[in-house]
Amino acid sequence: MAQTAAPAAVIPAITPIPLKAIAPWAAFFGILMLILLYFVGAEQGATALISGEGVHEWVHDGRHLLGFPCH
Repeated sequence: MAQTAAPAAVIPAITPIPLKAIAPWAAFFGILMLILLYFVGAEQGATALISGEGVHEWVHDGRHLLGFPCH
């Protein structure tokens, strides 16, 4: 019996994503994270943008998890 060699696996070339394609998404998520950090860390304090206790109650456990004091 003759054995035939299996065909060599073709490995596709990895093409890098250009920085111009990543930059808008990086800026968007960076701004989104800064807004989230503001609401978790500073909202309902001296710089509150929204009155009442609603935001504080929604992010209360996140504040403790991240080490922000809130009471």
